[in-house]
Amino acid sequence: MTQYDPITDKTGAQTSVRDNGSAQRYEITVDSTADGVVAGFAEYRDRVDDSGAGTERVFFHTEVAEEFGGRGLATILVRGALDDARSRGLIIVGVCPLVAAFLEKHPEYADATRPVTRDVLGWLRRQMT
Repeated sequence: MTQYDPITDKTGAQTSVRDNGSAQRYEITVDSTADGVVAGFAEYRDRVDDSGAGTERVFFHTEVAEEFGGRGLATILVRGALDDARSRGLIIVGVCPLVAAFLEKHPEYADATRPVTRDVLGWLRRQMT
C-alpha cells in the first residue's frame, strides 16, 4: 500500500489517503479513530488503452461511511487518488459521479483525463462480472 501526506478534514482531524492496490481502491482513514478504520474508499480498475496510448485508471465508485459524513473526506480522498494517478502517469477516467463532478470543478486535471465512453463502460461492466 502506498500512503500519502496527511491532510486535515473540516473538524481539524488528520486524515491519510493510501492506495490499497490489492483491493484496487484508495482508502481514507481519520487518525483520531481506531487504527486501520477505513472511513471511505474510491474504487478503480486499470485499463490498458486499445490504442496503446497509456493506462487508464477508471474510477467507478466512491463512498464515505455515514458516521464520517460532512467532514470533507470525499473531496480529500478524491484529490489524493487523482494526484496519485496523475503522478504515476495514468489517465484518469471518472465514471463515478463524485469523481466526474470533482474533475469538472478542477480543470487543472484536464491534461490527465479522458471522457467516459461506451467502450469504457462496456469494459467496466465486463470487469465487474
